[in-house]
Amino acid sequence: SLDSAKAKSEIPKTLEPVGGAVPLHSEFYIERNADKELRKSLGELDSIVLINGARQVGKTSLLARGLQQARERGALVALTDFQKFNASNLSDITAFLITLAETLVDQLEIDIIPADYWDERRGPSVNFEKFIRQHVLKGLNRPLVWGLDEVDRLFSCPFGSEVFGLFRSWHNERALDPSAPWAGLTLVIAYATEAHLFITDMNQSPFNVGTRLTLEEFSKEQVTELNRLYRSPLSSSEEIDRFMEIVAGHPFLVRRGLHEMATKKLSVGEFLEVAAKPDGIYGDHLRRILVLIAKDEELSKVLQGIVQGKPCPTMESFYRLRSAGILVGESQSEAKLRCELYTKFLAKYLVTD
Repeated sequence: SLDSAKAKSEIPKTLEPVGGAVPLHSEFYIERNADKELRKSLGELDSIVLINGARQVGKTSLLARGLQQARERGALVALTDFQKFNASNLSDITAFLITLAETLVDQLEIDIIPADYWDERRGPSVNFEKFIRQHVLKGLNRPLVWGLDEVDRLFSCPFGSEVFGLFRSWHNERALDPSAPWAGLTLVIAYATEAHLFITDMNQSPFNVGTRLTLEEFSKEQVTELNRLYRSPLSSSEEIDRFMEIVAGHPFLVRRGLHEMATKKLSVGEFLEVAAKPDGIYGDHLRRILVLIAKDEELSKVLQGIVQGKPCPTMESFYRLRSAGILVGESQSEAKLRCELYTKFLAKYLVTD
């Protein structure tokens, strides 16, 4: 019986909904190596911490915990979610940087309007850097940890490289002058897409400096612990193995499946029958993959080939499909579909021949 494993906590009295960021005090949050590494990096006040992982693997949940731990240590904390930026905010670099500055001063309750300090004779990046240095960092008597979530939205912006180059320059200035205001600033950047697909000059990129944390899938031990928290809908080690063949250790897929089995009293067999249906347990998740792929005819053909057993043809397609969470593997030659769920669904609804 799996119940012989040492319980880390009591079984929760209620089962919380699955989807989006896991609440800070959730009993269903499972720590991974990245949690320990983030605590260490923030404790050492690293200049840049990168949180990288495919869609729905827990980047925002990890970021939220890191920011909370920074608060508890006495740091000032801000969080900017780029998903909240609208088209006008992303229309050009000036609009973007003013909006970015506004999100920061609002959270830090600094009663000034960034646009009032904008000098049109200077470049946008110079204006923004001067504003951050003089009106945010100057005079701070404690560290500032600034979380930047869903940074992928900047990769396709024509000014993205300029913004990332600015972040990189702050890292460099901090190294050159530890007494400068930048010494008190830590950027925690969460993203899914492989940065090098969009940034041509990696010497001007923050994505090859600082501390990089990669969110891994849940191990069998971690899935076993989650199964216990969900009151053991999987009753044996063999059933857990079979469940992981279907969904691998993908955090969202694991929690969603266990929640469904626990609340609807489904057996593993019943779960397998409905898992890959477009209107089933993972319907929204699976349809999102089809919508994503449909936007790119070339990538769609690549994925059709992989589903049919062909190798991944290019490094770029491998990285893009891995960033989307569809493929796993350390290299193009090792590329494979993440799990049986994806294989079954895509074979039926993507391959038309």
